[in-house]
Amino acid sequence: MELIFYFGLFVCCFLCMYRIGRGPSAPDRTVAIDILGIVIVGFCALLGIETGKDFYMNIALAWALLSFIGTIALAKFLEGKDFDD
Repeated sequence: MELIFYFGLFVCCFLCMYRIGRGPSAPDRTVAIDILGIVIVGFCALLGIETGKDFYMNIALAWALLSFIGTIALAKFLEGKDFDD
């Protein structure tokens, strides 16, 4: 059963990489990078459930927080504002 979930996440990862490479605009690429971060969190969650170790959940939480901060920073940069605004 887990193989189906891994395959689905792998397909999502491939589609996000395609959108990052061929995205028509910078905001589309930004959204694809954010979704790729969510897919990586999904991989970590599946590994944590499968192995029973909470180390993977810690990695998933840290990755989600860093991905969120990075997306906000990139959105502000694309908008043309400083980080203090």
